[in-house]
Amino acid sequence: MKRYKTKIDAIESALRNVENTTTSSDFDLNPEQQPLDTQKLRDAAVLIPIVLGKNGLDVVFTKRSSRLRHHPGQISFPGGKQDETDTSFQHTALREAEEEIGLAQTDVQIIGALPKHITVTSFLVHPYVGLIPPDFTPHILSEEVAEIFTAPLEHLLDPSNYLIEGRMWLGNRRQYFTVPYGPYYIWGATARMLRMLADILERKDAY
Repeated sequence: MKRYKTKIDAIESALRNVENTTTSSDFDLNPEQQPLDTQKLRDAAVLIPIVLGKNGLDVVFTKRSSRLRHHPGQISFPGGKQDETDTSFQHTALREAEEEIGLAQTDVQIIGALPKHITVTSFLVHPYVGLIPPDFTPHILSEEVAEIFTAPLEHLLDPSNYLIEGRMWLGNRRQYFTVPYGPYYIWGATARMLRMLADILERKDAY
């Protein structure tokens, strides 16, 4: 346990003061396709939940329902749009995690935040990294969620596991990051935020 606490402390230290640095984007690999009006972005927040599993630190993911309007069937973090009653973006991320996977807000220890991320669907996402109890058992509580699974943090923090792939989107070929794990195809905004986390920790030699 001491070994993993050291790693968590290193992540927390590396994430200190990076929240308001350069924003990342689904357009990072496609600068010619940047949105013209960033004033119309809608605020959202996600939680990147880290849990101590049987073989080390894992990240909890959800697979979105194929019936959703935005990002159907994709792998994502618990999260969603900010409500008027939310007191902060961190509150949004915690509330959504509780509503989607049954994670009590008081059971999350926020250890940092990533820079904001702009998606192709015009959301400005505020990503928070949180430590959750090892005995947490997730439950699907939202129609937005089709599946919940975990992937090893070490796999997600290794830049060599990332690929750049592409597909047609609105008449243009768009490139994006992927970080496949087993049967799960993690790509798009989720993979980009994970790659940002990996890059931050690599630059600060923190993991």
